[in-house]
Amino acid sequence: MRFRYARHTTDLAQIIKFYTDIVGLKMLGGFEGHSNYDGVFLGLENVDWHLEFTVSPDKPESTFDEDDALVFYLSSMEELALKQNFLQQNGIELIKPKNPPLGREWVNDSGSRWI
Repeated sequence: MRFRYARHTTDLAQIIKFYTDIVGLKMLGGFEGHSNYDGVFLGLENVDWHLEFTVSPDKPESTFDEDDALVFYLSSMEELALKQNFLQQNGIELIKPKNPPLGREWVNDSGSRWI
């Protein structure tokens, strides 16, 4: 199975900058002028998922709220601390999720932790 999450936006350049410079994803590809849409594919190489963001003359009708969450699970507490520091240094506000289970620390069967 492969997975793609697609979201329409108004500022593709800002999306690319955030997900590549801040989150650490790679630009895997993109397109221009497909039925009045331009878009990019962001993700990691050699995995079965990616994010797709598009722009078009039509503006998105969705609005962000506290229940909208795209969650990336980090592989260690050290990686979490580095990412948190990097986000703070880049002026990205850290917020607690509205859904409490996402705000707890969990350990899976292989010993990986996430917060």
